[in-house]
Amino acid sequence: MDPDRTPVVVAAAQLTDHDRSLGAAELATRAAADALSGSPGLARTIERVSVVNILARSGGAAPASTIASALGLQNATRCETTTVGGCSPLWLLGRAAADIAAGRLGAALIAGAEAVRSGRLRGQTAPSPSPTPELEADPVIGDDRLGSSPAEIAASLYVPVYVYPLFEGALAARAGRSPSEQRQFVADLMAPFTAVAARDPHAWFRERRSAAELATPLPSNRLVAEPYTKLLTAFLGVSQAAALVVTSLAVARSLGLDEGAMLVRSVATADDAWFPSTRPDLASSPAAGAAIHAALAAADLGLDDIDHLDIYSCFPCAVQMSAAAAGIALDDPRGLTITGGLPYFGGPGNNYSTHAVAKLLDVLRDRRGTGLVTSVSWFMTKHAAATFSTLYGDAGFAPGDTGAEQKRIDALALAVVEPTEVLERQPALVEAGTVIYGRDGDVSSAPIFGRLDDGRRVVALAHVDELTALAGVSLVGQTVEVSGDPPVFHLGAS
Repeated sequence: MDPDRTPVVVAAAQLTDHDRSLGAAELATRAAADALSGSPGLARTIERVSVVNILARSGGAAPASTIASALGLQNATRCETTTVGGCSPLWLLGRAAADIAAGRLGAALIAGAEAVRSGRLRGQTAPSPSPTPELEADPVIGDDRLGSSPAEIAASLYVPVYVYPLFEGALAARAGRSPSEQRQFVADLMAPFTAVAARDPHAWFRERRSAAELATPLPSNRLVAEPYTKLLTAFLGVSQAAALVVTSLAVARSLGLDEGAMLVRSVATADDAWFPSTRPDLASSPAAGAAIHAALAAADLGLDDIDHLDIYSCFPCAVQMSAAAAGIALDDPRGLTITGGLPYFGGPGNNYSTHAVAKLLDVLRDRRGTGLVTSVSWFMTKHAAATFSTLYGDAGFAPGDTGAEQKRIDALALAVVEPTEVLERQPALVEAGTVIYGRDGDVSSAPIFGRLDDGRRVVALAHVDELTALAGVSLVGQTVEVSGDPPVFHLGAS
C-alpha cells in the first residue's frame, strides 16, 4: 500500500447535552462542525458523509444530506445512512479506510446522534426531525435483516433488555452462581466502569458508584430482568452525538494534521449464528473472538501490544463473552473501557462506538500507543473490532479476514421449533433463561431457550400460573415440560 494512502483519523468531536431540546440531526451537525473546525481546509476534503442509523428515524430520512447541506460540504458527492446496528460505526470506518487505502476516497465524515433526552424535554417520545423537504432520502446501506426469529418474536424476545439476560443466565449457570450471586458478580465487574465515566467530561453519568449500589434493587434501581438491575443495563435516554473525520495520510499532511493523526490499522467483522436461539453455546461468542483476533492479526499486533481497550458494554454479558473470546481477563490492568461504557457513559443507540473512537483519539494524542475498540449489533449477533495506533513506521491498514471462521460458525447453527408447530407435552432441557419483572416488582414473564430430545431448540414462556414461583429463580440446567402453540412451559417435567 502506498504510505501516502494510509487511512488516519485526523479529527473527532463529541457532544453531550442534558438541557437543550436539540434534535438528533442538529446534534450530529454540531458534532460534525466541531470535528471540522480544527482546520480551515478540512471541510473541502470531505467526499462522503456517512451517518449511523438514528433510532426511530428521529433525525429524518436524510440526516447525512442535512449535515452536508448545513456545513456546506460541497465536495461530498455521497451522503448515506446505515441500517440498525451497534457495529455500524466501526464498519463504516473500515469501509472508509479500505476505500482510502485503495485510492477510491480522499476523506470521509462519519457521524451519529441520539436525542431521546431532547424528546422528553419537548414532552414527546422523540424529537421532531428538522424539516428538510428539499432533500431526498439518503441511501440506506448495511445488513437489514431483523435480529429476532419468528419464534423469538412470538415470545417477545425482540428487546435487548429481555434477550441479553438469557445469555447472562447461561453464564451464571456455567459458573454455578444463582441470579443474586451473578448480580453481585457483574456489579463488581461494572463498578470500575463508573469510575471511568466519572472522569469523562462527555459521560452522561459522571458519578462513581460502588458494586453494592449497582447490585442492590431499589425503587430507583429496580430489577428489570434477572440478574440485571436498571443500573446494569445500557442507558438509552441520552442526547449525545459524535463525529469522526478519516482521511489519507497525504491529505492529513497537506492540512498540517498528520502530527496528531491516529492510524486506522485494521477492522474485522464476524457474525454469530444470526438468531440467538440457534446458537449452540449461549454463554460464548465465537464471532467476537474471530473479529478481535482477525483485527489483531491484520495489524500484526498481539493482545499484549494493545495499550488501551474499549470492549462493547451494552450489558455485562457482552463484556464477559467478548473478553473471554479474545482471551482478555476481566480484571485486566489496562481496564476494559476508556469511556465508562453504555450504562454510564451513555448508550446513544447505534452510535456508541463513534464516541469510543473519538475518545481513543484523545487518549492516543495524550499518551500515544495502540488501541482496540470492539462493538456489537443486535443480540451478540454482529461483531466488529478495530485497531488503531499513533506509531507510523511501516504500519498501514489491512482488513481482517474472518471468512474461514465464519463458515464454521454458520455450519453449527441449530434448528428451532417454529411458533406455529403444536408441541404435545415434550420435555426440554433449559439452556438459557431469565425472569422479567414489571415496574410493580412482580414477575411479568419468564422466557427460556430449551433443548428438545430431538436436538432442536425451543423458545418458550412460562405458563402464567408458574410466574410467581419463578421470582429470583434460575431454571438453567433443569427440565421443564413444553407444549402448545406458541410454546409455553410448566415446571416439574418428569
